[in-house]
Amino acid sequence: MDYRIKGLPLAPFQPLFGLDETELAARGIVRMVADSKPGYPCRITLEDAEPGESLLLLNWRHQDADTPYRADGPIFVRETATQARELRNAVPQQQLERLLSVRAYDAQGWMHDADVLQGTELEAAIERFFADARIDYLHVHNARRGCYACRIERA
Repeated sequence: MDYRIKGLPLAPFQPLFGLDETELAARGIVRMVADSKPGYPCRITLEDAEPGESLLLLNWRHQDADTPYRADGPIFVRETATQARELRNAVPQQQLERLLSVRAYDAQGWMHDADVLQGTELEAAIERFFADARIDYLHVHNARRGCYACRIERA
């Protein structure tokens, strides 16, 4: 089963990088500095930030479908991010180390299946979910804090 795991696009976040705390607060955004690794997962690069690195914590609409499953939630993005990461037939280390919630959607944004699993089980889950022809894409979330992690699509 061929699949792609995609980080969020850089462009929507670039105008936020470097804003002062007051400008960020006016947008409901907080600047944080990573103090451990893992712990601050960037949704653009699909890597955890290094200790001392600056990130923005903000709300992001990750499921924009016109269904009851429309959703948004918290994400981290590194202010040093320069491009979105995309992997083909490989799971980023960031996902392997976490307890995940995986949600399977059709092309119209209706959820048909979901599971909670260890990141080391994600590759098998991708194959299982995509065996259902109705499933167009998957959304992965950190199960404990609920943060959106990444999108997985058929390649």
